[in-house]
Amino acid sequence: MDNTEVKKLAIIISKNSIEDVYAGLIMANGAVMEGIETIVFFTFFGLDAITKKTMNNLKVDNYKAFLERMPLNGEMPENAQDFVTEQVKNMLDQMDIAPVDEFLEMIQAGGGKIYGCKLAVEMFNLKKEDLYDELDGIISVGEMYEMVGGAQIIYI
Repeated sequence: MDNTEVKKLAIIISKNSIEDVYAGLIMANGAVMEGIETIVFFTFFGLDAITKKTMNNLKVDNYKAFLERMPLNGEMPENAQDFVTEQVKNMLDQMDIAPVDEFLEMIQAGGGKIYGCKLAVEMFNLKKEDLYDELDGIISVGEMYEMVGGAQIIYI
């Protein structure tokens, strides 16, 4: 087993489901709490996590897997995805897990950086004012690679 200490971490979030976004945010927050230089780069549908009107309205994508783990009394709900999304949001709230916008603030308060992908922002016709106010920037993939030189990279 390699005991090399991780000093720099880049997390690339390309998906917009609760389970994917929270996985990335939890890993990023854990990294900054450990003193690891952390960059979170949101691209493609992951931009929903830093877009003001969608960031706190993400849905569960793999709702069937969640349903298999939930005790149900009777039949599957008519709109299972919305039902499971609401259940997961309630669980996160009960566990005192912050909503996405607060999670981003916590990561930045710990020294982490939050970036949006320039190409994806342009592709989806988004403007800087559509995005999380405290975004550290909208950068190209090349700029992101320059910043993360020598980092461990996690792609979600």
